[in-house]
Amino acid sequence: MRPGRQLAVLAGIFVVLYLLVFFSGGASGGWKDRLEPRLGLDLVGGTRMTLEATNTADGRAPTAENLERARQIIESRVNGYGVAEAEVVTEGDRNIVVSLPGENRDLTEVGTAAELRFRKVLKIADGSGTIPSPAPSPADSAEPTPSGSAAPSGSASPTPNAEASASPSGGQGGGAPTPSATPSAAATPSASPSASEEPVPQSIEEQRRAVEQKVGAEAWAAANGLQAPADLSADPTLAEKLKPFAELTGREVAALPAQMQFNVPTIGCVQLDERPAGSISNPDDQVVACEGGYAKNLLDVAKVQGTDVSDANAVRDQTSQWVVSLNFTSSGQDKWTALTREAFNNEGQACDASALGDEGKCRVAVVLDNEIISSPQIQGVLTGNSQITGNFSNAEAAELAGYLSYGALPVTFEPQEQQNVTATLGESHLRAGLLAAGIGMLLVIIYSFFYYRLLGSVIFASLVLSALLLFGALVLLGRQIGFTLTLAGIAGIIVSLGVAADSFVIYFERLKDEIREGRSPRSAVSRAWVRARRTIISANAITIMSAVVLYLVSVGTVKGFAFALGLATVLDLVVVFLFRHPMMAMLARSRAFLSPRVSGLGRVLPPRSEQQAQSRNPRVVKEA
Repeated sequence: MRPGRQLAVLAGIFVVLYLLVFFSGGASGGWKDRLEPRLGLDLVGGTRMTLEATNTADGRAPTAENLERARQIIESRVNGYGVAEAEVVTEGDRNIVVSLPGENRDLTEVGTAAELRFRKVLKIADGSGTIPSPAPSPADSAEPTPSGSAAPSGSASPTPNAEASASPSGGQGGGAPTPSATPSAAATPSASPSASEEPVPQSIEEQRRAVEQKVGAEAWAAANGLQAPADLSADPTLAEKLKPFAELTGREVAALPAQMQFNVPTIGCVQLDERPAGSISNPDDQVVACEGGYAKNLLDVAKVQGTDVSDANAVRDQTSQWVVSLNFTSSGQDKWTALTREAFNNEGQACDASALGDEGKCRVAVVLDNEIISSPQIQGVLTGNSQITGNFSNAEAAELAGYLSYGALPVTFEPQEQQNVTATLGESHLRAGLLAAGIGMLLVIIYSFFYYRLLGSVIFASLVLSALLLFGALVLLGRQIGFTLTLAGIAGIIVSLGVAADSFVIYFERLKDEIREGRSPRSAVSRAWVRARRTIISANAITIMSAVVLYLVSVGTVKGFAFALGLATVLDLVVVFLFRHPMMAMLARSRAFLSPRVSGLGRVLPPRSEQQAQSRNPRVVKEA
């Protein structure tokens, strides 16, 4: 054989690998920064949050298909924020765990977009929930809200390519300011009830009876008698009767009929925003939702849903402003066209004066879970793709596009806990893992030199080369496919040391057997390699297959363990074929290798005097 060729191939692999590490796409910063692998949550700290899937109707766990679909949507939403290293896994039959390495973040909004609905705005009322003073001014009683009733969060105008453009109510000029044009205006309220709330029955009828008992018969009768939002300034006694509704929790308000939520002025947006996730998810019911934190909107049934949206992207329009482009499915486009026709023509005068935009057209609210994230005014029948425009920044447009693209979760969620893992804890884990790997390698090397002597240097060099190949591969894979090294991955690398040591033992013990049979070290090296090669390949193949199966059937950090174990085993095979065997062939030609004390084969090599006698008269030695 010609060992120089295999060693040259191995050197070429190293050169290509580290050229990619230092100069491939994504490599930035100094030399030290380019050599840093992507580390997981347990090594660098970060945030972990658990979301519990709920069903407001009966409390049963969701189906496995719906839970997996929700996991994929949440993962897509998190990745849409530019966080490719996030880990989203299911836990049990109703929990989804989101882990985000790096700086601590607030992940409570990740699971709030439970249901995506497009609903026509029918009416708007004051959502402050406060009782006016006994002597209000005429201006205070004439309008239900200073700006939320007549100022929609966006206005729509058809573009030449049949798109709808949602812009502030002043259009291109300087009209009245809007409550909010950003998608996160009302995204901060808690998605779960407060910790002080008492458990309520599951049946909606039982919940309403419990609320009726809490507010009292007089308040309940007064609320039932309201046909429109009450003007408390005109009837101080009515304000006193309806005052108990201000004490209701978000979960209790969710049990009330939509008309009561809208008409009772002491029910404010704070309570409405605290309703449990999924409280207004039924597309066939009229519902109440808030926009900007102070304007209550009575919304029509949902005639277009999140599943009708095929894609949403943040793009720049002709004026270089950030907008959100909407693409619908074929059936969804028909529904969207019908909805915009109803809103544009205000069919049946369904939208009253408080809900009309500045140009007298109905608005369509984009509702995620319990909150309105945008409500453009429709000024044309839209038969093609549409755009939502406003004073969006790039981040705001991308966030809104993410809501529209991935907001239609098949189940609703409530955040259960959010844990911030400190970087100090992660660093201690990293030190412990590296220390364990170092101790493991050191023990293997000590044993190798003690038992195999000169051959121990081959083992040491092989392990170093395997480690360098593995390190470069981890850096490159983390940059290209987002592979994250966790503590479990380090454990997989440590286990691979045992696999590498096995291949050494197999080869060297086979080499001793060949020498015992009377062959010279030079010929024994080649014969031992041929006989040991199949065993080495079989043993490593079993380990690789086990790692592949474990990777396919496992979740979370176990995947990292399986991936690291499989990768380290594959690279060990590369070193075995391109370094270990060629290096043994080269050593077999040296004088040192023929020395029993130096080679590590002293127990099987005959004494040098016998070797010399055998070389002079092989027959005499054999007969003796």
